[in-house]
Amino acid sequence: MSSEPTRNFLNRSTPPHIITLVLITGMAAMVMNMFLPSLPAMTEYFHADYRVTQLSVALYLGFVAILQVFIGPLSDRYGRRPVLLIGMAVFLVATVGCIFAPSIEIFLVFRMVQATVGVAMVLSRAIARDMYSQAQAASMIGYITMGMAIIPMLSPAIGGLLDEKFGWQANFWVFLILGTAVFWLTWADVGETNTNQSSSFRQQVSQYPELLLSPRFWGYCLAAAFASGAFFAYLGGAPFIGNVVYGLQPSKLGLFFGAPALGYMVGNFLTGRFSTRFGVNRMVLWGAVISTTGVFISLALSLNGLGSIYTFFGFMIFVGLGNGLILPNATAGMLSVRPHLAGTASGLGGAIMMGGGAALSALAGSLLGPESGPFPLLWIMFIVSLLSVISILLVIAREKVKRIA
Repeated sequence: MSSEPTRNFLNRSTPPHIITLVLITGMAAMVMNMFLPSLPAMTEYFHADYRVTQLSVALYLGFVAILQVFIGPLSDRYGRRPVLLIGMAVFLVATVGCIFAPSIEIFLVFRMVQATVGVAMVLSRAIARDMYSQAQAASMIGYITMGMAIIPMLSPAIGGLLDEKFGWQANFWVFLILGTAVFWLTWADVGETNTNQSSSFRQQVSQYPELLLSPRFWGYCLAAAFASGAFFAYLGGAPFIGNVVYGLQPSKLGLFFGAPALGYMVGNFLTGRFSTRFGVNRMVLWGAVISTTGVFISLALSLNGLGSIYTFFGFMIFVGLGNGLILPNATAGMLSVRPHLAGTASGLGGAIMMGGGAALSALAGSLLGPESGPFPLLWIMFIVSLLSVISILLVIAREKVKRIA
């Protein structure tokens, strides 16, 4: 719908307020990256290899990917509100398991279950699309993720400080406390926005081919997947580079680690401000070019012996900026290919993005070593960023052909 929906804060009989959408999405983002400066300490605590501990990133992303295949159709069938509440409740139980895990294997199991908080990322996008047209939804998603970007920008620094003062478990106690507060807020404020629920879950899943056979869906989806893949590779590799290659302590690593989120916040502000004026395709293209250029410059400097901690983390701001332009606009494009399948499209697109991100995160972690420097990670990020540019160019070319025809 194009008109402004009525929203009364803390009234679940109306659609949720934007503050609520920001906080529930920010909670999911915080769970993804706040504890990353603690990976070296967790490796020591569990007497594990870093490559095993680093799987807490890859397995989390992989399980989020699997869940999103079902979250979208379930929310199209039963509504956004109940699916969101159940996912967050399971997350709280899994967080307790992470805190008291006696071994790295048990920790990783509960870490995978924590991925149920990913319902927030899927359904906040679907809720925005429920309430707005394509361009307005891109703008709304941009504002939601702009506010959300503040949380992952600050959370690694806070996580590093908590680790130094109280140990790695302190991060997960924060997840439990804040997660409980956000669960209450969701219960009180999130009204149902899916007014056209499907008759059965099987019927909803059966419509996947309608999306999978759409070239536009794939174009937007791959542009977003490759762009976010660069960031997820960064999540998997940057803690190792910061700690082992550059010798940063957790608190300082947390400060540097949040660099992409600064760019992401700016990119989302620009999305919220200009998407309705320039359209989603141009915004995605500009974002992909910016991200690719930033990684290319960082890689070129490192190859010429000019790389440093400041060039590595500093140029990651451009990756964040590019993602801030790409993800809200590409997501709005995906969800608008078949508006009646907004939840399904959000879940399927998110699954592809997270699945690819999990693979790239694991790949980055496996290729990095004390002698490798940042090069494996930078090459991975450059290649997938370039593929993002190609993906959106194919969407633009296809739309030009259709207009001429």
